[in-house]
Amino acid sequence: RVIIEKYYNRLTQDFDTNKRVCEEIAVIQSKRLRNKIAGFSTHLMKRIQRGPVRGISLKLQEEERERRLDFVPEESALQTSAIEVDNDTMEMLRSMNMGNLPGLQ
Repeated sequence: RVIIEKYYNRLTQDFDTNKRVCEEIAVIQSKRLRNKIAGFSTHLMKRIQRGPVRGISLKLQEEERERRLDFVPEESALQTSAIEVDNDTMEMLRSMNMGNLPGLQ
């Protein structure tokens, strides 16, 4: 948990990358312990991506949440210039007096 708080920007969701980072930043006595630490850090990084994790600095989680919320898609899924419908659907829309909606084709 301390490694994640201090070196969050260097860790990823990939075990092999995290294993190398742990090897560089900490003095770990055995290969088995290094792999366990790297595996747990990978597990926590994946959990942080999904939402807040107990015991990890809130500052990191706030930054991650803000980064996800600030993402703006290139093209909105709601704004479409033309909506293509088949003849049956167009007849149903006309029967409901909605055949003159903008963008219908």
